[in-house]
Amino acid sequence: MIQTIPSLLNTLNKEVEQNKFGSEPSELYEPISYILNLGGKRLRPLFTLLSTSLFTTDLEKAVKPAMAVEVFHNFTLMHDDIMDKAPLRRGKPTVHEKWNTSTAILSGDVMLVKAYDLLMDLEDALIKKGILAFNDCASKVCEGQQMDMNFESKKKVSEAEYIHMISLKTAALLGFSLELGGIIGKTSETNIAFLREAGINIGIGFQLMDDLLDVFGDEEKVGKQKGGDILANKKTYLLIKAYETASPKYLEILKNHFEGNSKTTTNKIKEITAVYNNLNIKEITEKKINSYFDKGLKCLSKVEAPLYKKSILKDFSQKLMNRES
Repeated sequence: MIQTIPSLLNTLNKEVEQNKFGSEPSELYEPISYILNLGGKRLRPLFTLLSTSLFTTDLEKAVKPAMAVEVFHNFTLMHDDIMDKAPLRRGKPTVHEKWNTSTAILSGDVMLVKAYDLLMDLEDALIKKGILAFNDCASKVCEGQQMDMNFESKKKVSEAEYIHMISLKTAALLGFSLELGGIIGKTSETNIAFLREAGINIGIGFQLMDDLLDVFGDEEKVGKQKGGDILANKKTYLLIKAYETASPKYLEILKNHFEGNSKTTTNKIKEITAVYNNLNIKEITEKKINSYFDKGLKCLSKVEAPLYKKSILKDFSQKLMNRES
């Protein structure tokens, strides 16, 4: 029987409900349940289940490993929010705001441990391969996060540097999500490589879409403060392209807000958004997003699996190109 996205999502949500991870002390475990139930899209574990489904009909063996990906992802969000001093996550207070920073750090640490527990549900013969791939991915995510923080103190970041950073911080985990499905499905190393590469390219497009939605998205749908990247002086793809294409007039505005001593908030968001509009940054970013999604879909097309199964994964990936949150 072909699994639908809603049925797979329902399976993952039930797994979250049933797996409480722990109970005492409540201050340690309540934040974990809180962030896992904030309404995330479960994109990464869905990718794992869909990838697994290309090679086997037995998806039960993939559910807990897929949840390991989701738990690890939310661990990174919990710690990223601390580093970014973010007030909102999916429209709700972040864990460090609702509890405190120390609790958020410790709860996140437990989530990393629990991710390994879930990966231990892999077949015995696959555990080493799965955990080594996970460790490689987790290291890359941390490397990307450090690069992102390094960029905060750099005056100039190139497009190539930025794409490399998000290929680690964001895209590596999407690549692993698809790779893990291939490992569980015991497919060839060639197929696994194509799946990983597909996930990385889709992940880059996904992060670029995040950059775009931060400025041009609906705050209620996105669930984060609109213009948060602008206020935090984040060197996003949009800002990098603006610096590259700005005339002296717009360059002065950019430098005033990002290199000067500007303390404004609302005016800063309005003025920078106006600069982006005048420089057609939205259209430039959309073109780049589409190019990476196209690369990802081409990699998926090279995976040796039944076309009707690949079409479900392909359709799911294409919907991400048009998301509003």
